[in-house]
Amino acid sequence: MALLAGALAAPGVAGAAAWPTQAPLGPPQPFSFERLKAEARALARRPYRPPPSPPPALVRAIDYDVFGQIAYRPQATLWGDEAGDHGVRFFPIGRPAGTPVAVHVVSAGEARAVAYSASLFDMPADSPARKLGDAAGFAGFKVLNADHRTDWIAYLGASYFRSADPFNQYGLSARGLAIDTATTGPEEFPVFTAFWLERDPAGELVVYALLDGPSVAGAYRIGHQRSAAGLVQQVEAELCFRRPVSRLGIAPLTSMYWYGQSDRTPADDWRPQIHDSDGLAIWTGSGERIWRPLANPSLVKVNAFMDRGPKGFGLMQRDRNFEDYQDDGVFYDRRPSAWVEPLGDWGPGSVQLVELPTTGEADDNIVAFWVPAAPVKAGQALSVGYRLHWCDEAPAATSLARVIATRSGEGGRPGQPIPPGRRKMVVDFAGPLLGTLQRDDGVEAVVTLSAGQPSAVVAYPVAGVAGRWRLMFDYDIAPRTTLDMRAVLRRAGAALTETWIYQVVTS
Repeated sequence: MALLAGALAAPGVAGAAAWPTQAPLGPPQPFSFERLKAEARALARRPYRPPPSPPPALVRAIDYDVFGQIAYRPQATLWGDEAGDHGVRFFPIGRPAGTPVAVHVVSAGEARAVAYSASLFDMPADSPARKLGDAAGFAGFKVLNADHRTDWIAYLGASYFRSADPFNQYGLSARGLAIDTATTGPEEFPVFTAFWLERDPAGELVVYALLDGPSVAGAYRIGHQRSAAGLVQQVEAELCFRRPVSRLGIAPLTSMYWYGQSDRTPADDWRPQIHDSDGLAIWTGSGERIWRPLANPSLVKVNAFMDRGPKGFGLMQRDRNFEDYQDDGVFYDRRPSAWVEPLGDWGPGSVQLVELPTTGEADDNIVAFWVPAAPVKAGQALSVGYRLHWCDEAPAATSLARVIATRSGEGGRPGQPIPPGRRKMVVDFAGPLLGTLQRDDGVEAVVTLSAGQPSAVVAYPVAGVAGRWRLMFDYDIAPRTTLDMRAVLRRAGAALTETWIYQVVTS
């Protein structure tokens, strides 16, 4: 099996270095996940040292436009001479990711480093990246589809990685770990400093990674299994802490929400909605299904959903209707969802949702992760495992009707005077349990507020749409108030729908 495809002559690029006949690989070294975990433990016992990086001013000069003009030469694609969807190409250093990472190829228990060379990249003659020379290093890598044009997963920057499956469209991202996100102090971004790439006996990609940061060192093994339903990554990690962590985020997901159905006011844009994800879904340890629509707040918001032994959570893009976005450039209706399935008992803790203000679609402003209840202490070791599903909808099947729309507006009756502070909430549910149920079939709307009582509560089947019900209610809210809401449709005491949760904050 060839590690790197045979090389052709370099394209005619002014000032290009001579094209090597093969990107060089280092000498073989013994490798296993157990060795990597031992390396992480040893690293955590030493004081943290930031990885060496190119001069910041030079990295900043390689902005998104310059970065996009740099191409890894296809002749040097790792596993590129083989059929299938495993060809690997590498990213250069630039503003999107300015810290070099070491990359190795693993086979038969041995690892060989992929040596960086500037001649592996094709770039304009005047590109600032040329000033980095042969000592720059790779920033990350991506794995190609069988067409060798598009890619289905990319690891780039800090501990970020993301998949385009199942719609061949990138959207939200995952991280190896989140530390002190949205706390009173600065957030810490530990970095994957080295990767080891392997093909398992079934031919599937396995990525090993070494994580390092001021508070933690860690070893990761990430398996990849693709299907028509999407990508499933099986993540195993051993984390070793140098110092205490006030907010440890396990299995963090990062996304973007600018505006949508429930809050159309933050932007002056011709598109009806702009978001990579529209809600947080949770399957609690007790079996409750929760849907929390996302928001673009005016101030930073952090919500914690207490639980024990969660069955899963994820940031989902539930609205798949092109007409609701009208974006024929980046196709928000095709953005993947990501669902975290814990392996083993994660014990007590909380799913935490962080929502940050944003004024555009270029910034990720949504983060969700699991926070263990027990505080993290210096010298502690923690092992964690989970499956990460890149999918259309959560793979955990349920017959409960789903929330498919959340809308809000002025309360009261149309054409009548509206009392000050009166608002209306409209929630649509759809699913098989609602079936052909009618108004007189005993469906009960249960709505609770953290302050006050809802009024004008009504739930009814939407005319002409089988299995779809609408819940409407009014509520009163004063200025400078935070109001939490919960709602579910029940029949004979049993839930017919997910539990809808929402939060309104007034200035």
